[in-house]
Amino acid sequence: MALLSPRVPRLPLAAHSAGAGVGSLLCCGRVAASAARCQVTASGSVAAGSSSSSELEAIRWGSAKLQGAREEMEDEVVLRPDSLLHGFSFAAVLDGHAGFSTVQFLRDELFKECAAALDGGAVLNTKNLEAITDSIRRAFATMDANLSTWLQQMDKEDDSGATATALFLRNDVLVVSHIGDSCLVISRGGRPQSLTNFHRPYGNNKTSLEEVKRIRAAGGWIRDGRVCGDISVSRAFGDIRFKTRKNEMLVKGVKEGRWTEKFVS
Repeated sequence: MALLSPRVPRLPLAAHSAGAGVGSLLCCGRVAASAARCQVTASGSVAAGSSSSSELEAIRWGSAKLQGAREEMEDEVVLRPDSLLHGFSFAAVLDGHAGFSTVQFLRDELFKECAAALDGGAVLNTKNLEAITDSIRRAFATMDANLSTWLQQMDKEDDSGATATALFLRNDVLVVSHIGDSCLVISRGGRPQSLTNFHRPYGNNKTSLEEVKRIRAAGGWIRDGRVCGDISVSRAFGDIRFKTRKNEMLVKGVKEGRWTEKFVS
């Protein structure tokens, strides 16, 4: 997904990361070796909110989704106009795995939960980064709890999950929050600059090392760069087998020969 304006580089842009955090906001989804389907949405525009600068009249946007070889599209793009958040526009890229259920829930509920936690955008207008961060973290935690309940109520077992990158944009302020191994890139003076760090259980960078430490402290383990030898992203919505169904996951792993009962104990 891309949010574009030829005038943005001329404006002072205050970028804040408020994430604990798919794809990129330059594009949604992973490129597969055997691409099956590609969907492109024509660009549109979102009116800019109130600001001391009048140079930016609108933000142009466009999105592209590549399904790849999977049976169903597991990714989604969400865009909400500024009129709902005190002059801030909302955009999110949701990168799903093991099914579409989690992405479907986030698509329908993430914006509403964030808007409520941010008091309809009033918290964003304070430019108080601590208050904004606390509000978005609370919204993300509530979303994951509600999602877990919803997934557990399904008729069949659902192992789906999703990373998410969300942004709140006005023509003078950009707030970014993300979970997972997605990235957000902006252009400053024609040069790309990443605003997110990958939440992955492997690598020698500071974020990855902190993630490995956190996972082990919670009783998890890393094998072949995957959490419990299963998934290569260390933070995500959903994936309830690691949260509310940990015991079931361990028993299932013994039956499948992935580990022994002694290891589980």
